[in-house]
Amino acid sequence: MTPAAPFARSPLSKGPTLPLVVMLAAVPLVAVLQFRAIALVTSLGLLAMVVAGRRVTGAWPWPPIGPVVGAALAIAAWTMVSAAWAPDPMRALGTGLRFGGFVLLAAAAAQAMAQEPAERLALAGRTLAAGLAIGIALAAADHLSGNAIRAAVRGLREAPPWLFFGLKSAVAVIAVLLPVAAAWPRLRWWARGLLVVAGLAASVMLPAESAKIAAFAGILAMGAAWLLGRWGGRLIGLGAAGVVLVAPLLTAAILPRLPGLEAIQPSAAHRILIWDFANQRIAERPLLGWGGESARAIPGGTAVFDRETLDRFGLTSEASRIWFARPPAQRLPLHTHNAALQVWLELGAVGAVLAAAMLAALGFAAARLGPGAVGAYGAALVVGMLSYGIWQEWWIGMLLLLAVAIRAIQGPRNSEI
Repeated sequence: MTPAAPFARSPLSKGPTLPLVVMLAAVPLVAVLQFRAIALVTSLGLLAMVVAGRRVTGAWPWPPIGPVVGAALAIAAWTMVSAAWAPDPMRALGTGLRFGGFVLLAAAAAQAMAQEPAERLALAGRTLAAGLAIGIALAAADHLSGNAIRAAVRGLREAPPWLFFGLKSAVAVIAVLLPVAAAWPRLRWWARGLLVVAGLAASVMLPAESAKIAAFAGILAMGAAWLLGRWGGRLIGLGAAGVVLVAPLLTAAILPRLPGLEAIQPSAAHRILIWDFANQRIAERPLLGWGGESARAIPGGTAVFDRETLDRFGLTSEASRIWFARPPAQRLPLHTHNAALQVWLELGAVGAVLAAAMLAALGFAAARLGPGAVGAYGAALVVGMLSYGIWQEWWIGMLLLLAVAIRAIQGPRNSEI
C-alpha cells in the first residue's frame, strides 16, 4: 500500500488539513484581537498536524532536511553555543532550543501535508483567502470604532491611548498573507483584486508605518516574480543575504550621512538612533557577538540618548529633547528593530553567515513555489528589517505557518526545504 492511500480514504477530520484550515481561519482574527496568542495557536496547530499525519499513515512525518531547515537549525545550534558567553546563558540556551524545536515542528507539519488530496489543499487555499478577508474587515472595523472592539475583548469600557498601536501586528500579518491569496490561481481574478485593494487600503489606514511599507513591498515582489520568473525570488533572496552580511558596514556608511532627523516622526528617528547604538556594540564583539537574546541586556542599552548623540543627528528642538528624555526612548529597548543588526549584535559574524545562507535558500525556495511565495517573502523581509525582534515567538509562528501553508497549497509538496 502506498503512503497516499490512507490519506486519500481518511475523512477531513482525521487528516492534517483540518488543523491547517483552523489556523488559517483563526490567525488573521487573533492578529487583530490579541496578536501574541498567535504563538500558542500555531504551536498547537502545527503539533496537531503532525499528530494527524501520524494517525492517518501510522508513521511520524519526519521531514527531509533541506537548505532552509538546515540553515535554521544551524542558527538554533549557534544560539545555544552562544550561551557560553551570553549575559543570560539560560535565556540564550532556551531561545535556541525553542527556535530549533519550532522549525522542526513546522517542517514535520509540512511533510504531513505531502500526501493530502488536492481538494483538501484547495480548501486550505480558500480558507486562507477568507480568513484574510475577515481579518482585514475586523482590523478596519476596530480602527474606525476607535479600537472599541479590542477594548471590549479586554474587558475595558473605553480604549486607552496605547491600544491604538496594537493593530501594527495585524497589518504585518495582512502584509505577508496578501500576496499568497493574490497569486492563488484557483481564486477568481476579481476576488484577488478586491483582496489586494482592501489589504493595501487597510494598511494605509491603520497605524503601522513599517507594515505599510511591507504590504506594498510584498505586492511589488510578487509582481517581480511574475515578470522575472524564478529569478525574481532568487535575486531577492541573494540581495537579502548580501544586506545581512554587510549590515554593520552599511549602517556605518549611511547613518552619518543622513540629514537632520527633525523632519521625520520621533519613532522613526528613534529606530535610527537604536541602529547607531547597536552598531557601536557590534564593533566591540564582531566575530561571536554578545550571545543569544543579549539585545535586552547590552551594557548601556537601558539609558536614554545623551545630548551629544541627539545633536549629531540634528534632534535639537525642545520637542525632540523632551521625547528622547522619556524612559521608553532607550538606546536599545529589548531589540534593534532590525533583524540583520540583531543577528550581528547577538550572534556575530558567524551568525550573520548562517542567517545569510538561510535567507538565500528561502529566496530560492520561494522562487520554486511561485509569485505568491516570493511576495510573502518580500513582505516578511521588510517587516523583519524594520520592526520585530528575531526571537518574538508570535512572529516566528506566523512565518512558519505561512511557510507550511504555501508549501501545501502551491507545491511541489515533496521537495526538501
